Amino acid sequence: MSMGTIGIIGIVVAAVAVFAILAYNGLVSLKNRAEEAWSDIDVQMKRRYDLIPNLVNTVKGYATHEQVAFEKVTEARARAMGASGVADKGQAENMLTGALKSVFAIAEAYPDLKANTNFLELQQELSDTENKIQAARRFYNGNVRDLNTKIETFPSNIVAGMFAFTKREFFELDESEAAAKQPVAVQF
Repeated sequence: MSMGTIGIIGIVVAAVAVFAILAYNGLVSLKNRAEEAWSDIDVQMKRRYDLIPNLVNTVKGYATHEQVAFEKVTEARARAMGASGVADKGQAENMLTGALKSVFAIAEAYPDLKANTNFLELQQELSDTENKIQAARRFYNGNVRDLNTKIETFPSNIVAGMFAFTKREFFELDESEAAAKQPVAVQF
């Protein structure tokens, strides 16, 4: 082999190595952004979980005979808090949203409750949290889309396969529950 051939082979090997390094670092960056975005969703859901007992207790003070609705909210909250995985979390959140709607429907029947300052503040905080969850969900799904695209497209899919990068699930609502697709109604 001549020096020219060895030089060309060296340049090709160096180019492939640089590409592999750049592709790997890009995949790591996208994976970390997706994990950070999931963390944002988790923080907002925990805030929501913390607000729910206060809301239930406030409504309970006015509507003590509505025990079944309060138990459903408590059960749905516990399931959502214990859910693992994106799909399970989405399903549990749908159940919690439906249970919360029943509490707000109960509140409609109590004018004194609707005028209660504590209830109004909780209502506003929950509405704000719902909006933040939706924004965090959009951010997460965008990052997951970018990561999944990089994992699936050539030639970065070769590097992704070599280092066992896997696609992530989108955080979506259950399509079969039309009611769960609507945000929690917190306006009176």
